[in-house]
Amino acid sequence: MIVITGATGQLGRLVIQSLLERGATPASLVAAVRQPARAADLAALGVQVRQADYEQPETLQTAFAGAEKVLLISSSELGRRAAQHRAVIEAARAAGVALLAYTSVLRADTSELGLAGEHRETEAMLAASGLPHVVLRNGWYTENYLASVPATLQHGVLLGSAGAGRIASAARADYAAAAAAVLLAPAAEQAGRVHELAGAPAWTLAEFAAELGRLSGRSIPYQDLPPAEYQGILAGAGLPGPLAELLADSDACASRGALDGSDAALQALIGRPATPWTAQLAAALSA
Repeated sequence: MIVITGATGQLGRLVIQSLLERGATPASLVAAVRQPARAADLAALGVQVRQADYEQPETLQTAFAGAEKVLLISSSELGRRAAQHRAVIEAARAAGVALLAYTSVLRADTSELGLAGEHRETEAMLAASGLPHVVLRNGWYTENYLASVPATLQHGVLLGSAGAGRIASAARADYAAAAAAVLLAPAAEQAGRVHELAGAPAWTLAEFAAELGRLSGRSIPYQDLPPAEYQGILAGAGLPGPLAELLADSDACASRGALDGSDAALQALIGRPATPWTAQLAAALSA
């Protein structure tokens, strides 16, 4: 039995889809979700749906009953993640799982990304727990930048603070496929491993803007801004303050290489090259 936490999130659904495509039986999968009603489609596939809330440890104990493996998809609640992840680790240990897989961030141990802090805390908790575990250090999702395409087309300029930093992104589905491959491998083969996952080819925001311009038949320049100014623009556009700060910080760190990396580990796990960012951009425009 494999339990996937956050199973109704964007990554969680893709992990379940990939597990099924790779031969896992629906009955062997548990979608652990905060609101089971939102997982009706998964239940219709035969996947077990169990209520699990990171803030309610008793629900985690019930959700993990009988589990051999658990995928802890990191929480999206900035500032609360370390405590929530601790609850999951403790519940997994109590359930006696053979392997806990955790979605961290690329080079979490040395990354200067602001969001890496809670990942480091979680990885330290895992190391101290004695629980057999494997860490999936996911690089950047191409989707993080595809979300800005409508506004970029509206205003005719791509804004950011990444300078000439290269971004080795991959599709969210690529990272989901890597997680599925790890979960279906023997637990003893994966325990203790750290997978540094990134896509290829890496690209800059200027290249992203140029390709967007080519595909749309328009001139789309990239305008590089100081991080504080970029953060202010994001907040002014309606993004919550912490998210605007995170995005501006991530861009600033990207300018110093924090989002660049090798695709070797990802390609080895999924058995194919990562989805090219250019293909994703073209598909997003077509949609």
